[in-house]
Amino acid sequence: MKLSALSLVLTALATLSLVSCNSGTKSSEGTAGVQSEAVEEAADFEISLAQWSLHQTFFDGPITDWQEFGRLLMEDPDALLKGPDPMEFPAMAADFGIYTIELVNTFYYSKAGDMAYWEEFKQKCEEAGVNVGLIMCDALGNLGDADPAAREAAVKNHHAWVDIASFLGAHSIRVNAAGEGTPEEVAANAVDGLTKLGQYGATKGINIIVENHGGISSNAQWLAGVMEQVGMENVGTLPDFGNFCIVGSPLDCVEEYDRYQGTAELMPYAKGVSAKSNEFDTNGNEANMDYLRLMKIVKESGFRGYVGIEYEGSDLTESEGILATKALLEKVFKEI
Repeated sequence: MKLSALSLVLTALATLSLVSCNSGTKSSEGTAGVQSEAVEEAADFEISLAQWSLHQTFFDGPITDWQEFGRLLMEDPDALLKGPDPMEFPAMAADFGIYTIELVNTFYYSKAGDMAYWEEFKQKCEEAGVNVGLIMCDALGNLGDADPAAREAAVKNHHAWVDIASFLGAHSIRVNAAGEGTPEEVAANAVDGLTKLGQYGATKGINIIVENHGGISSNAQWLAGVMEQVGMENVGTLPDFGNFCIVGSPLDCVEEYDRYQGTAELMPYAKGVSAKSNEFDTNGNEANMDYLRLMKIVKESGFRGYVGIEYEGSDLTESEGILATKALLEKVFKEI
C-alpha cells in the first residue's frame, strides 16, 4: 500500500497468519511466537493471504486520491466498498488454494463493535475451511504519539480489534509504530504505547506485532531497538520484504533501508512474515528482490510458520499476482 502524509488515516493503510477461525487453540514455538501445531507437522512454512492483495477488487478500482480515501474511511467507510462483500474473503482465499487469511481492518472499519457480524464471518470461515491468522490494523491513532492522551486513546482504539482477533482464533494484530519527533522520542513513546497494548493483548492471548511500514518504522535497527526495550513475549514484528522506504514513497523512495539486512534484524522478533510482491520477470521471480535470499534469512532465524502473500503490483491482475507470488513461494520453499 502506498504511504501518504496524513498522520492518522494515511500513515499506513495496508499489509499480514494462523490458528483456526473456528478454534481458539494456540501453541508457542520459539521466536516464531504463536504457531499452529498442524503447520509444524506439515512443513516449516505455509502460505497465507493478506487481504490487501485484493484491495482493488473490494474497492472496485485503484485508490487514486488518498486524501479522499481517508476522509471517507472516517466518515462513511462502507461507501468505499464497491466490489465484493468482504464477508466473502474466506471463500475467495479458498478459491486460490490458500486456507489462512490476514484481514485488514480497513475493509471492516464500521464493524469494530458489531459482534453479530463477526459471528457470521466466523461461520463463513468454517464453511470455507479457512483460518484467520491475524488482523492488520490501521487508522486507529498513533501508538507512538507524543501526546500521552492521544497515545492512550490509540491504545484503547486497538482493544476492539484484539477482541475480534481473539474471537476469530487469530494469533496477532498488526499495528504501526508511528509518531512525531526525533527517532529517540518516537521510540520512547512507541515503547509506552506498545507495552500498554501488549498488556491488554496478553489477557486475550493475542500478539501485538509491528510491521516495517514506512517512515522510521522502516529503519529495522530502530524497530528492533523498540522491540528490545518493550521486552514482552507477545510483542514482536511482522517483517515485510518490500516496506523498507524510510523517506519518500514506495514509488519514489528517497532513502531506503537494505531489505536483506533489515529482514535479518527483524526476524528475531518475528511472529509472521509478509511476502510483498509487485512485478515478476520471465522466470517467475520477483523482479525487485531475491525471494530465495530473503527466505533463507527467514529460515536461518529459526522462524517457522506462515508467510503471507501481499501482492501490490499493476502489471498483473490481483488474482494473477496472488497466484504468481504463491507459485514463487512454493518454488522457494523447496529450494531453501
